[in-house]
Amino acid sequence: MACVEIDPVKKCRDEKSVLIIDDNPAIRTVVAQAFLSHGFAICGFADNGKKALLLAKQLKPHLVILDLAMPIMNGLETAPELRKLLPITPIILLTLYGNGPLKAEASKAGIDLVLMKTESLPTLIAKARELMGD
Repeated sequence: MACVEIDPVKKCRDEKSVLIIDDNPAIRTVVAQAFLSHGFAICGFADNGKKALLLAKQLKPHLVILDLAMPIMNGLETAPELRKLLPITPIILLTLYGNGPLKAEASKAGIDLVLMKTESLPTLIAKARELMGD
């Protein structure tokens, strides 16, 4: 899916642009609505890591929300490539899976924070703001 806004490149240049990468459309929608209601711009959506890399290169978002389990390229495969494209952009990995040993793997892959999908949306927004220095 392309960017939500009419001029995605302009919107992605805003201070608080978010790229949401998740293969579940319902999750993408809920997360997008939460960020939009807190003053962020949603610059794009991707349902797998390969599409995410193409969008990240083009749009240069200020925050990436990344799913762990996706087809084609999962979150841990995608993160190091995202980190090369976006060296200082915070990456939050959202997952349904336990986050114990995953945190160490995620950190090695360039992910800044691992959050369970069961966390509240206000927690996600607060953590995102914290990572962005907001």
